[in-house]
Amino acid sequence: MTVWGYAIIAASILLAGGIVFCYRRRTRRILGSLSRMLDIAMEGNFTEDSFDESLLSALESKLAHYLAASTVSARNVAEEKDKLKALIGDISHQTKTPIANILLYTQLLMEQPGNLDFLDALEGQTRKLQSLIEALVKTSRLESGIIALHPADGNLQTVIDAALSQIAPKAAAKGIQISLEPTDADAVFDPKWTEEAVYNLLDNAVKYTPAGGAVGVSVTAYQLFSAVHVSDAGPGIAEEEQPRVFQRFYRGAEHSDEEGVGIGLYLVRQIAEGQGGYVKVSSRVGSGSTFSLYLPRK
Repeated sequence: MTVWGYAIIAASILLAGGIVFCYRRRTRRILGSLSRMLDIAMEGNFTEDSFDESLLSALESKLAHYLAASTVSARNVAEEKDKLKALIGDISHQTKTPIANILLYTQLLMEQPGNLDFLDALEGQTRKLQSLIEALVKTSRLESGIIALHPADGNLQTVIDAALSQIAPKAAAKGIQISLEPTDADAVFDPKWTEEAVYNLLDNAVKYTPAGGAVGVSVTAYQLFSAVHVSDAGPGIAEEEQPRVFQRFYRGAEHSDEEGVGIGLYLVRQIAEGQGGYVKVSSRVGSGSTFSLYLPRK
């Protein structure tokens, strides 16, 4: 081979090495640019003005547009959530005073003879409206993520005792005996909202148990979940109706005259799912019902 042949081979090798070097350098620059874009986007400060599109590859340009759109979308969601939070707060605040006034005037009128039946009906409907608004505010806050659940490991006996103390006056008024099997079972749950869920199950049980009846509360610790069981002596629920009892505002046709607005069990389901748990019902017509709230363990 001639000297020129060796020179051409050497030049080709050098050219190939230069091409590989330039390609790798360009790749590192693109990856570095993409990394900076993602870092800025994760900090919530991304703008397309921060990057010179004339120097970007097609991939970088597309990513820049995507991150800019995502940032704007995230800001819009945050703004809408703030507006919703303010709206819910306003509804809750603005309705408290008129409802309290209606109840006050109703009580004052009830102290005078005559029209007691009408006043009793007025008071009952006002309290129903009060319960409805409170329940809607709670569920709206949970659904929109305005209120976040903060599950932590704890003993279930504490929240059950707290819920029982709340329901005790209503149970006593109907002569209903509530029995509780003490437990040392643990679970991962938000104490405040789990107490709300257990209370709603107890309230539902007391509502549908006949006067003088009994309600049972027990806890079962499984490997992955701990379950709070609330059993009543009510009329039971037909099998085809059971999947619908956890829907918002659902009221069985046979129980339309009972107090309540059909949102308590829906709220229980929201609280359970928000903590990685679930709720189910076991019932037969004429044999009462057992509602079970399952909460994850460690």
